[in-house]
Amino acid sequence: MKKILTYTFCSMLLLLQYACKKTLNALPENAKVDANTILDQKTAEVALRGAYYLLYNIPGRGTNITCWDNHQWLPAYYAGYLAGASDGPEEENRYAESSMISSVWNESYATINAANGIINRLNILPDASFANNRKEGILGEAKFLRAYSHFKILSYYGEWFKYDSKYGILIREELSNLANIAKARSNVKDSYDFILADLDYAIDNAPSQGPNHYATKWAAMALKMRVLMSRSQTGDYNEVISIANLIIQNSPYSLENDPKDIFRSKGLSSNEVILGIKPQPNQENNSYNLSILYSQYTAQITVTHHATKRLYDLFRTTDPRKNWVTGDLVPGNTNGGHLFSKYIIANGKPTVVSETAYAFRLSEVYLLKAEAITRSKGNMDEAKLILKQMMQYAGVTDRNYVDQISSYDGLELEVFYELSRNLVGEDGQEWMALLRFPLTTVKTLKPTISNTIQYILPIPAHEFLTNPTIGDQNPGYNKN
Repeated sequence: MKKILTYTFCSMLLLLQYACKKTLNALPENAKVDANTILDQKTAEVALRGAYYLLYNIPGRGTNITCWDNHQWLPAYYAGYLAGASDGPEEENRYAESSMISSVWNESYATINAANGIINRLNILPDASFANNRKEGILGEAKFLRAYSHFKILSYYGEWFKYDSKYGILIREELSNLANIAKARSNVKDSYDFILADLDYAIDNAPSQGPNHYATKWAAMALKMRVLMSRSQTGDYNEVISIANLIIQNSPYSLENDPKDIFRSKGLSSNEVILGIKPQPNQENNSYNLSILYSQYTAQITVTHHATKRLYDLFRTTDPRKNWVTGDLVPGNTNGGHLFSKYIIANGKPTVVSETAYAFRLSEVYLLKAEAITRSKGNMDEAKLILKQMMQYAGVTDRNYVDQISSYDGLELEVFYELSRNLVGEDGQEWMALLRFPLTTVKTLKPTISNTIQYILPIPAHEFLTNPTIGDQNPGYNKN
């Protein structure tokens, strides 16, 4: 199993004093993400770049590269689509035995802390220090980052699937210090309310256009779709459909004619990418880069992350993605594992494009709309049309079987399959879509899951030491 460098929570607490300083030494003007150094628009912009630096998890391996593999492979492990060089607890949904419990927690709260420093400071700075409504724009981007990271925490460490559960998340809305670190976790309803309030602000105030490695109002709208799909309260599915229509009809994004081009030649230049993760300069030549972990294998060296037989079989014989998202059998693998070649071909040389990662693409907007239509018992023909459109862009010529689906349950399952085929190994949507099924279906699709305890991870043990007021551990887990 590949090891990921993680931070203790105490290290996160020192972020204000040390980690942000170290992080931002690589940024323009050697600035700091420190509330006291945000004095005007110029210094606020630099601090915002520092918050993105943490979202990209550039310090994740202790070197100047984006460390986005927790988003690419960890949820795909949980969902059963990717696997490691040897069987591990993540692949069997035995999280308490995993060394990866803290990775999403630490990464997300580091971003939240940086975003809070910006938000708290800008709220007291005079509007005259900013031009062209940029104060609201910066706040919109910072609140997007805070919402994204809080929702990631909720998705991995809170009972997001039980709206009336007390097991929500630890909401951080202030820059962490020793005076405010002690805080109880919120319930699930309040967690959703907080996240959605940030997103509504971001939708109203974040820029409507800009480089696609920074957040826009469209990225906030796409994230709101994810949040509402998880919350799934009365009316949420209809709102998802409405938001999807607004993005499809009014945004500057369009589906790529061949999705393979995104991952092999275009990267962030693709007009389908709503929010991507831009690699650092010369990252493709760094020995610890992202894509090389999928590509290197010989008869003697097994690739670190590979596609499972389950993912390989998910693609029909006539689906061209079978031959580029997945590839040849991994030498020596006895479980039918195949190369995961979505980002890079076998033994290929990493490039800027193969090092690029993706948080949101327009394909997800279409597929979540199809899922929302199906779950709300809406127009089946409209959902089927979206499915066939996604397949057509992927080069699938045999699409007639979609028309033969006669039940909502069958259509919902096919939407899930297509979402997995399209978005696997990007930002965890194959995992979240799996868990939106009833438990009986989840158990069938992923037999190593036997109860809803396995939908989420335990809160890291170090949090209870640093913040004993947080409350109870998640059901089914111990505090230590």
